[in-house]
Amino acid sequence: MYPHLFSEINIQGLNLKNRLTMAPLYLGYAGEGGTVSPMLLEHYRLMARSGVALVVVENATVDHPAGSGSNRTLRADTDDNLEGLKTLAAAIHQEGALACLQLNHAGRFAHAGGQPLAPSAVQTFNYMPKALEIKEIEGIIGCFAKAAARAKAAGFDMVELHGGTGYLLASFVSPHTNRRNDAYGGDATRRQRFGLEVVAQVKAAIGGMPVGYRLLADEWLPEGLHLEESRPFARSLEKAGIAYISVMGGTYESFSLPLIVERSKQEGYMLDLAAAIRAEVKVPVIAAGRLATGAFVEKALAEGKADLIGLARVLWSDPQWPQKVRDGREEEIVHCDPGCGDACTQMVMKGRPALCVRWPAEKMKAWKEKYR
Repeated sequence: MYPHLFSEINIQGLNLKNRLTMAPLYLGYAGEGGTVSPMLLEHYRLMARSGVALVVVENATVDHPAGSGSNRTLRADTDDNLEGLKTLAAAIHQEGALACLQLNHAGRFAHAGGQPLAPSAVQTFNYMPKALEIKEIEGIIGCFAKAAARAKAAGFDMVELHGGTGYLLASFVSPHTNRRNDAYGGDATRRQRFGLEVVAQVKAAIGGMPVGYRLLADEWLPEGLHLEESRPFARSLEKAGIAYISVMGGTYESFSLPLIVERSKQEGYMLDLAAAIRAEVKVPVIAAGRLATGAFVEKALAEGKADLIGLARVLWSDPQWPQKVRDGREEEIVHCDPGCGDACTQMVMKGRPALCVRWPAEKMKAWKEKYR
């Protein structure tokens, strides 16, 4: 029924059985201290079993606690968590999907301990992050490389660098958060330097293993990063050897703006950003953002707006989405409800593992009995 959606694609030597990926989604399922918990394992087994070609495990920190968004952020900064990561990668493989680990430094949004770090001391909500010194920047670049090597040792097929959501990689590129006047800031070219050095050191640490990049294409803030700067950055990433670019829009500062809240309720609300980046590069581009129906995503692929589809809450709400679409049973899909008041995010913000209010009653009951 959907020939583009269920066609294969090769990414730097890895064959993906279809164009569906699980986009990274933080749900607070790691154990306290960032361990691989039974809850996290069960979640990713289910996501891999769904039929997607690639599962991107979200937001593994490269530097704890300074780079962790919370105490439940998965850790890739220590060999103490290596066995857990091996178990996680193996679980995804056993269910028939390729496994990718997303590496991140939360930067100004780190809340696991200490003062948050950023390119510049720019007020973020009600706190002020510390501006990084050159030696600290160099140290963090090394942390990304070591974490990538750890992901390779754990058996992951790829790593993805988290350059979205306003985290550290994104904040260096943004004119809103990078006010530096040295080699890592100033004009747009110097603001790219940190990200490109991370890419180079990560690639050197893991040889031919593919490295993807989660790209913030537009901050949706008047003074923030926009396409006129993210387009050339995408070209720089391609030149640096990135395997794919996963496109997103918005940061924690813009997600709650009324205009963005309304926009995020629309199907494919980030697709225009993916299409803009896709027009600039030849590497595969992943689109995300409430891509909820087979017909919509097939059309996006057919028109060349993206090469792959990233499903996050869509897949979490109904892990049978790929099979139902393939079988022509789309009327049975349990869709994420944009009118729920963002209940899952509210749970995460309170430090609680998230659940979906759209889950069937029996699944909700079983989940609560097992994990709460």
